[in-house]
Amino acid sequence: MTQTIAPRVRTLVLLLLAAACALLAGAGPASAHAAVTGSDPGQGAVVDKAPARITLTFSEQVALSDDSLRVLDPEGKRVDTAKPANVSGTTYAVPLHSGLPDGTYTVAYQVVSADSHPVAGAYTFSIGAPSKTSVSVSGQSTDDGVVGWLYGFGRYVSYAGFIVMAGGAAFVLACWRRGSGVRPVQRFVVSGWVALTASTLALLLLRGSFTGSGKVSDIFDLSLLGQVLQTKSGAALVSRLLLLAAAALFIAVLFGAYDKREDAEEKRDLTFGLSIGGVVVAAGLAASWAMSEHASVGLQAGIAMPVDVLHLLAVAAWLGGLGALLVALYRAPADTPVDAPAVRRFSQVAFGSVLALIATGTYQSWRQLGSWSAFTDTRYGQLLLAKIALVVVLVGVAWISRRWTGRLAETVPVEASAVREKERVGAGADGAGEAETTAVGNGADPAERDGDRGRDTDAQPGTESADPQPADSERAAQLARQQAARDAARQKRTRDADPNRFGLRRSVLAEAGIAVALLAVTTVLTQTEPGRTEQEAKAATSASASSSADEGASGALTLNMPFDTGGEDGKGIVTIDVDPARVGGNEMHVYVERPNGRAFDIPEVKVEFTLKAKDIGPLPVVPDHIATGHWSASGVQIPMAGDWQVDVTVRTSDIDEVTVSKNAQIG
Repeated sequence: MTQTIAPRVRTLVLLLLAAACALLAGAGPASAHAAVTGSDPGQGAVVDKAPARITLTFSEQVALSDDSLRVLDPEGKRVDTAKPANVSGTTYAVPLHSGLPDGTYTVAYQVVSADSHPVAGAYTFSIGAPSKTSVSVSGQSTDDGVVGWLYGFGRYVSYAGFIVMAGGAAFVLACWRRGSGVRPVQRFVVSGWVALTASTLALLLLRGSFTGSGKVSDIFDLSLLGQVLQTKSGAALVSRLLLLAAAALFIAVLFGAYDKREDAEEKRDLTFGLSIGGVVVAAGLAASWAMSEHASVGLQAGIAMPVDVLHLLAVAAWLGGLGALLVALYRAPADTPVDAPAVRRFSQVAFGSVLALIATGTYQSWRQLGSWSAFTDTRYGQLLLAKIALVVVLVGVAWISRRWTGRLAETVPVEASAVREKERVGAGADGAGEAETTAVGNGADPAERDGDRGRDTDAQPGTESADPQPADSERAAQLARQQAARDAARQKRTRDADPNRFGLRRSVLAEAGIAVALLAVTTVLTQTEPGRTEQEAKAATSASASSSADEGASGALTLNMPFDTGGEDGKGIVTIDVDPARVGGNEMHVYVERPNGRAFDIPEVKVEFTLKAKDIGPLPVVPDHIATGHWSASGVQIPMAGDWQVDVTVRTSDIDEVTVSKNAQIG
């Protein structure tokens, strides 16, 4: 029975792993925490005069390389003249050649967000009038090729390796200490360590190409590796490797000195020491993810990182322990079976892990989504719903396993008494005669024994045999080994035939299959742009499009500029409306609002117009206060058409003021 079940188990596990890999392969390019919230010129804009530079605004600060911002003419030639640079806050710019001809230009960007994920994309704008272009705005991302797929698979293997190693070791220490001497369980935990170490080294090599060119040939570029080591992600991966050295020592003690220790008090002390050391090492490894990914940036990062560590530890205790239990149920030798108390203890550990996952997962969902609509309107929310559904199914199957555990615990005393009775009866039968005892003890049946006697008689008729002691001893040892193997196989068949144990094995196998899919979804989720950021980016894009549409329909110009004077109540948004935004007299309105959209008054607001291309200005305008948060000025003279720089000075107190700027095409 065991020989027929084991191939099925291997086949099912391989199918589940293949499905998980297919899910990772079909995940598409990984988005990141940062998102483009504005650009100048805007996407699809048509400007009369070639701009002096291109600016992009992101939702958070990003890391730049020499080729992070590229501007290509209709023939695909670069027209940017220098390295991109940060001009203010989260706005980055790259200068352009002067006197660019009319046509459609492509802006391609490739940056790394604060949570270590690459952000790539492209858009077009036109000078004079749109034209044909040989540059494709699709396929600009470098993380959707072979390197991107390898990096995503490496992340999946690293998560799986950590869960197997940490969860398997926790299962041995907390639930089934006899498992420290079981070879299949040892191999299970060690395989987790090997997988995590190998994937971490691979991620270090892949990182430079993944966030840069995306070329396979750059994987072994040592100069890129040196740059990676200076980043936050590189530091996290190196820290993980150092902690894995400590984990190797922990595993050596757990499956070496700990298993051989016989004194109960010494073993108890060693258990306590291993438990403390194991938790410290596991928490450090979990922190290597938290310090470089979503938890490290955004809202409440100081709280989010410890919560993320706890979340990952709970996942490892549950899913890794589940894998160790599955190995023990299918592969543990007959003389060291996993018993009902061990399964019951694991059930308690899994229940505590589920409670921790619910608490930490709720906080993470609020932090990354921000609204109920993000569950259905964003890719992050949709993946999170899939993850929640898998967890619910997994908990349901775990409840079934818990029922099988209870039934198994009830049958164990009966089985033990039956075995003892069988041994007692067998011992009585063996004492029936000395000759019979020798034959049966050697594992031979009476017919075989009689046949041996006949062969001996035929071989040497009428003669006294030579001393048979060496041959008989070797034969007895061989028969004893055969009998022991038969006894072990019979015990295993008897154990596996128990319907309660068989039911437990099936339910735990189902749990493990769901866990593989759950881990795949979680890996994709950690690479996906959080719903809160995605919705903010969509809102910014919609507002920009709406302003452009209003400007095209009415001839008015609207500029929205966030400001922060640094003082108390110093944050807000100043909006400039210029109508009709033409040469000559214009009417200007200034609106000041808090970040929540409510109008409020400030001591002073001033506006200046500068046309740098013609050395005109600044032309100051001091609007009159009309109502709360509203200032107005009539007859604002714009002497010439062009790309004007609009500077707005906002003063929120006697000492706190700031000037914000934005370019606008007037005339």
